[in-house]
Amino acid sequence: MTDWLIVNAEMINEGRRFHGDLRIRNGRIEQIGSGLSAREDEQVLDAAGRWLMPGMIDDQVHFREPGLERKADIESESRACLAGGITSYMEMPNTKPPAVNAEAVADKYRRAAEKSRVNYGFYLGATNDNLEDIRRLDPRSVPGIKIFMGSSTGNMLVDDPATLEAIFREAPTPIITHCEDTPMIEANEQRARERWGEDIPPEQHPLIRSREACIKSTRLALDLARRHGTRLHVLHLSTAEEVALFEPGPVAGKRITAETCVHFLHFSDEDYARLGHLIKCNPAIKTAADRDAILTALAETRVDVLATDHAPHLLEEKRQPYTSAPSGLPLVQFALQCALERVFDGRLTLERAVEAVTHAPATLFDVHERGYLREGYAADLTLVDPARPHTVRREEVLSKCGWSPFEGTTFRSSIAATFVNGRLGYRDGRLDDATRGTRLEFAR
Repeated sequence: MTDWLIVNAEMINEGRRFHGDLRIRNGRIEQIGSGLSAREDEQVLDAAGRWLMPGMIDDQVHFREPGLERKADIESESRACLAGGITSYMEMPNTKPPAVNAEAVADKYRRAAEKSRVNYGFYLGATNDNLEDIRRLDPRSVPGIKIFMGSSTGNMLVDDPATLEAIFREAPTPIITHCEDTPMIEANEQRARERWGEDIPPEQHPLIRSREACIKSTRLALDLARRHGTRLHVLHLSTAEEVALFEPGPVAGKRITAETCVHFLHFSDEDYARLGHLIKCNPAIKTAADRDAILTALAETRVDVLATDHAPHLLEEKRQPYTSAPSGLPLVQFALQCALERVFDGRLTLERAVEAVTHAPATLFDVHERGYLREGYAADLTLVDPARPHTVRREEVLSKCGWSPFEGTTFRSSIAATFVNGRLGYRDGRLDDATRGTRLEFAR
């Protein structure tokens, strides 16, 4: 492994911005200072004043492996992460077969060890009938337990009240939830089918998967967590009403936390006319007023984490009528640049943006020695060029699905380099495919 000295960087870490140098040795941050001199066995990277931050930790992705590799796989999507400055991800259990027991989770870890370009963790999924698997779970083996409190694939909708009570009471790890009320959604969709048949207009999606369905389910999760003292993390908030339910403050002091996603900060329901099912996702992208409220809540730490919910589908699938077109967007390759647009807009400080995409998920999930620029920590780093705009082109998309909802968008920054465990895995458009991530450790 090559050792590195990064000089002349504008570092962003733990609420501070400061100019300095950072030394990488044996995959770890050995020294942070100023005026550091290169050793004979080191390579030097002159950051030239660009932003150096901990690599993004994405707490919500769907990489489709096993079972749906025609859409995506661990290798293809982790390469997209590497190019996008994401150095660690936590992947969802709704694959085929679903990761609802220790054996299925272990199979995912085995696959990732062979081919993931960045670091990885895999959730255990809850069902109506796997409570014993949850009780036997080693809390150090997964980032958390995922509960779909809205519709999902296969047997992963948990809608039995007694089961929900038991999981919230006995979970040995944080619970993370997808909150939408399925009966409300089904009734809304039936009314839309009666009017339009199978070809429901895309702009009806946020009315079918309505704000009321989100709010009702989120309130239920919060009630369960408060009654049982559960460590709860609510995913992908999409409405102004939901973010108002959460308290501001440092993530380390909270039992209940929240996440939103980059597409809820970028798009609104006005974009369905232009992008149609390309931005169909669950929960749905809603109004510009919701977007504004979510961004405000993120800035004031009511919403703790900013992630992606990366969920690729093939273009031919997205071009189908509404009732057949699947929900989900490919996002990891350009997510960090999208997040930084809010910094350029003056809506987020750079320090808060870094906290939301790196420090907060590391702290929330007890990730061992990652997510910060600290001596002794793993050298997972992203170098961002804030002075080099980047226009997204389809031909550069690395996700297997081969498209991006950001095509044609010009971001005001570029990802200049990504280090994973001290290895320079990406630099100025070039990937090092020998880069490999490692399994995330959860210090519980």
